[in-house]
Amino acid sequence: MIEVTERINHLMDFYAPLMTEKQNQVLEYYFREDYSLSEIAELMDVSRSAVHDLLRRCEAALEAYEAKLHLYERFQKRLHLYEKIKQFGNEEVAQLVEECLLTE
Repeated sequence: MIEVTERINHLMDFYAPLMTEKQNQVLEYYFREDYSLSEIAELMDVSRSAVHDLLRRCEAALEAYEAKLHLYERFQKRLHLYEKIKQFGNEEVAQLVEECLLTE
């Protein structure tokens, strides 16, 4: 479950602008603030099953965006390459890599 939560959080970082305000709100409550379905239902004045359905649709939408755009996958590849570059031991290169990471 932790891996799923972590992945959804990363996908939210990339694709939140493509989601509606309501979708972002329910994702934020559930995956970042760790609210239960019942707590979210109460906050949003909907049924628990409506929250559950919305969460599943949001997760599917995030995965569909990733399947088409591959932003998270490319980000992961860049991180991996940055780590490899840093292993060369050149302090100037390591500093440039850190600057690149801060601008991602």
